[in-house]
Amino acid sequence: MTFQRFLLRRALMVIPLMIGVVFITFMLVRIGGLDPVGRLAGPTATQAEFDSIRNNLGLDQPLWKQFSIYLGNVVRGDLGESWLSNRSVLTDIKERAVISLELLFWGVGIGALVGVPVGLRAAFRPNGRFDQFTRVLSLFGFSIPTYWLALVMIFVFFYLLGWSPPAIGRMSMLVSPPDMITGSYVIDGLLTARWDAAWSAASQLILPVICLAIVSAAPIIKQTRAIAIEVLSSDTVRYAHACGLPERNVRKLVLRNSAVPILTYIGTEVTGLVGTMSLIEYVFAWGGLGQYGLNAIISGDFTAVQGYVLVLAVFSVLVFIVIDFVVYLIEPRSELS
Repeated sequence: MTFQRFLLRRALMVIPLMIGVVFITFMLVRIGGLDPVGRLAGPTATQAEFDSIRNNLGLDQPLWKQFSIYLGNVVRGDLGESWLSNRSVLTDIKERAVISLELLFWGVGIGALVGVPVGLRAAFRPNGRFDQFTRVLSLFGFSIPTYWLALVMIFVFFYLLGWSPPAIGRMSMLVSPPDMITGSYVIDGLLTARWDAAWSAASQLILPVICLAIVSAAPIIKQTRAIAIEVLSSDTVRYAHACGLPERNVRKLVLRNSAVPILTYIGTEVTGLVGTMSLIEYVFAWGGLGQYGLNAIISGDFTAVQGYVLVLAVFSVLVFIVIDFVVYLIEPRSELS
């Protein structure tokens, strides 16, 4: 398959997939039982006020008509207006997306940089001391609740040791934010020579990044070890050993054959950690997209929840498209049909 055909096939797959994502998002919010009318009207509202609000939101229309209206608005880039912030949901999401992506990039990046080498080393010497230690470490990362880990880290490193700043957001309240360029305080502080802002933002970033890295590294270690052990037991590697290839070359062969499934798993891990990250953002008052969505769910902000779920679904689709593209570059034969 040529590269052009590969891109065309992926592009054609996205269209029905995105329509399905919009439909599932639309139905999930309604199945969840969120009723914004009662929250908007208040406890003293009359039935006429209830009916008026329901009519303005279009909730008095049949379900199929509500979906057609919603689909048309999504195509035009209109995700509605949040009653909690009285702003466009799309505007709120744009402002918070970069904040969450920064945390996700560093957390998953560090988790992958630690998890993949550790998992490979454990696989090359199974049942050894390092492998046993790795399994205990991975089990710890799997079993510990994310919000509890975040709270313990704040208690230990801020309250007991005083090594980290308080969990009050992305920057100290005593430092003014730098001029907005990228949305990342660290990068914007460096670009505008605001060293105090860059340092403050970086120090606030350390604990939530470490927390997310621990949560992401544990499954990556476990899955990398399992993939590498399966490759080590394959006919290809056994044949390489029988031919007397040096151990260094055999390990390179194992790494090459493990790269595609490991990369695919990391892609699924990224999409799964978006929901987990909302708890970390909430504990650290991070103000990102995860905290926005969690607040919307708690407050029953119907439109914001709908937009949040839709954006996460679209993000997951885009991540898998990027992973497919990278896999094609690494191993074009895996995409041949």
